[in-house]
Amino acid sequence: MLWFKTFHILFVMSWMAGIFYLPRILVHYVEGRTAGEDTRRLIIMADKLFRFSVVMAVIALSTGLVLWLYYGIAGQWLYAKLVFIAALMAYQYQTLRYIGQMRRDELDGSSLFFRIFNEGALVLVIPILIFVVVKPL
Repeated sequence: MLWFKTFHILFVMSWMAGIFYLPRILVHYVEGRTAGEDTRRLIIMADKLFRFSVVMAVIALSTGLVLWLYYGIAGQWLYAKLVFIAALMAYQYQTLRYIGQMRRDELDGSSLFFRIFNEGALVLVIPILIFVVVKPL
């Protein structure tokens, strides 16, 4: 089961790389568009990174489910963690919506808005780490 834990951590890290960087692409897109620069490459990057992060998320969630089934329900901390994971998935879905707006050249948020939006993932990941490591509940 240690191999599943190892792969779970690896795929979670890969998923988080996409989650953390996608909003930065949105920031660069807004700033580039404002400066009159060619932003087509950023749209391609966002599409590819989103697909990558979704694949990593599916594998991370699958290995997490295997671990959950193997170890069983381990306490209230696990339910709290799952709430934040669901919120992280909703955050990723909202990022997909922004990428769709970017593709259609309808992205209206400011650079500051997307910089703040970028911090949302960290706000969701910190409690997940606390629940996994400290298990306060």
